[in-house]
Amino acid sequence: MIIVIQCTDQVGLVAFITSVLAKEQLNIVSMREYVDQLNGRFFMRLEIAYGGDEDKIRLQLLKVLPADTEIQINPLPDKRVVVMVTKEYHCLADILIRNYYGTLGAKVLAVIGNHSVLEDICRRFDMPFFAISHEGISKAEFEEQVAARIDEFQPDYIVLAKFMRILSPALVAKFPMRIINIHHSFLPAFIGANPYKQAFERGVKLVGATAHFVSNELDEGPIIAQQIISVNHSYTAGAMVKAGKEIETSVLATALKLVFEDRVFVYKNKTIVFD
Repeated sequence: MIIVIQCTDQVGLVAFITSVLAKEQLNIVSMREYVDQLNGRFFMRLEIAYGGDEDKIRLQLLKVLPADTEIQINPLPDKRVVVMVTKEYHCLADILIRNYYGTLGAKVLAVIGNHSVLEDICRRFDMPFFAISHEGISKAEFEEQVAARIDEFQPDYIVLAKFMRILSPALVAKFPMRIINIHHSFLPAFIGANPYKQAFERGVKLVGATAHFVSNELDEGPIIAQQIISVNHSYTAGAMVKAGKEIETSVLATALKLVFEDRVFVYKNKTIVFD
């Protein structure tokens, strides 16, 4: 069982929490905590050896913790996920392989694409694929169809595995802090389209990738994971793209693992990550 807690910081929180769990005869096998002193915010993640009565545990904790406490108890290891794609296969392929071998930490329920290019690879893994074209209809109509399809599966998270469309505030608001995106640059550098072209033209010496939660501000949602590699003047824009794709796959896999294991807290536009 995983218990994650977020609340206003005050003296004695760790003692209060561990006392409640001890009274319930629950054995703590792992405990991580962090205090954001600037904002006066307390964060804790606990792994419990054996499960108990979730409602009772939550009620007892709320009795001893501040009024603004947020508690999540997640006894099930696997989250439910819908993946969205456009034409690039590298991140999707990695997700499908991990899903097939049971190492993703979540269950992929379906893939939605605004092009049908990646339908074949989904078929190879017996994964339902739904093509919803954005062409010939308004953005609102397109997103209505996407949202309706997502709602059929009731996922915990939506993963944008190189989905190359900007989501509207209305769709983002429907799934707050539940949409995870992989961006092909080391944010906040090179926001928006063609970051490798931007990087090449600037003669950068590092390229990277960023996985983040989607917010209403383009590529400015809370960052989950990042990675960089060194490049030099001999790299063409195409070589940077090739190197970047490998980083994108790695960073997205890392971010998903952290999120699916309930190691990521979001407060305002910042994350606290217990890796």
